[in-house]
Amino acid sequence: MILIQSDPREQPFGVTPDPRYLYASATHKEALASILYAIESGLGFVALIAKPGMGKTSLLFEVLRRIGKTTKTVFLFQTISTPDDLLRALLIDVGIKDVKGSLAEMHAQLNEVLVAESLVGKRLVVAIDEAQNLSEPVLEALRMLSNFETPRHKLIQIILAGQPQLEKTLSSPQMLQLRQRISICSHLETLSVRETRAYIEHRLEISGNRSIEEVFNEEALAMIARHSDGIPRNINNMCFNALSLGRALKRTPVDSKVIEEVLADREIRGVDSPEATRRKDSRRAVRAVNDTLMARTAKRRVGVRSIVWAALSIVLILMLPSLAGDRLATVNGSVQASSAVRSSSVFTHAAPISNSDTAVLSQALNTTLHPKISLLQIHEGQSLYKLCAEAFGECLQEDLREMLKMNPAIRDPNRIHSGQWISILVSPRDSIRKR
Repeated sequence: MILIQSDPREQPFGVTPDPRYLYASATHKEALASILYAIESGLGFVALIAKPGMGKTSLLFEVLRRIGKTTKTVFLFQTISTPDDLLRALLIDVGIKDVKGSLAEMHAQLNEVLVAESLVGKRLVVAIDEAQNLSEPVLEALRMLSNFETPRHKLIQIILAGQPQLEKTLSSPQMLQLRQRISICSHLETLSVRETRAYIEHRLEISGNRSIEEVFNEEALAMIARHSDGIPRNINNMCFNALSLGRALKRTPVDSKVIEEVLADREIRGVDSPEATRRKDSRRAVRAVNDTLMARTAKRRVGVRSIVWAALSIVLILMLPSLAGDRLATVNGSVQASSAVRSSSVFTHAAPISNSDTAVLSQALNTTLHPKISLLQIHEGQSLYKLCAEAFGECLQEDLREMLKMNPAIRDPNRIHSGQWISILVSPRDSIRKR
């Protein structure tokens, strides 16, 4: 391929499909030669298949540049939804200003253009980029266009360029007739490590920059080849960001540390690349291990809490008679000591308890039991959930359930009344703020 020297200040790793920068890898050379041969031989349909970022558009521009003097060319890249849109876009691109409305009229106009070009020795070559987005009706309309021909050659030739989905569409039974008319189907393969280096060197040379050794060291080049998956667009992105960061950090030539920072800041690997798949699987494995450990920890925690609460309940039942004595019988003037022992509802009774009663009970319980049990009088705006969180640092569901068991008169933990007395456990490492 001919090298065209450009402005030395030009950025070598741009993302626009400039045919000057087209690097002739083995598959790019083969695809270019095949498409040119098909056009020169009048073979009709040609297909070009490649992953995103492989340089399909740049290759199409190079094809059109080479055949521009001997053919009339049309390049379609906009969305084409219907056969009418297709014919209208074709006619506008060939210079027809007054495009007629009906499909039959547009076919007649296109036929006139093709005959006129044939009389002066030219054919119409239509290149359609991103052809994987074309619907089956539009592809069928394209097949019908191939019927414009003379006994000796086709009047219109069509290049369909698209991603691998295009190949799947053409392989469907509905596309049999179109598939039979495709004379050549070329594929662009990803660049090898050697080709990746040659690609970078080629772009630096075209842009008039320094030699590759002055720009990237060997470690950096190896990392670019590995993490770009050999896709030119990925290589451009990595090199552009590496040069920008290297210039900012005054790291010339760019080394592996700069590339590592680029990779950390910008995810370059393709979603379906082996490297990306390995990283995704690793993240899933780590999450699975963490979930398992958390589940086991929670299970042990629930088990320990259940044992503590059970033991505490037994101790409470055994010790309440001796702690409270006859004083419990004075609560509300009618509750007997025996019933108070059988039920903890005495702690949640809405009737007022004297300060002396509260002091005796609180002091006895707080100095005897472990974890601590406190009697609290509720103030305006408080809830059982807030008190639980203050006691344990966080309020788990099992904590809240146990506290509700100790205070059966409370039906809604978010609705406890001001002035109400409740019993609450306080863990050994925490304490409730005195109110």
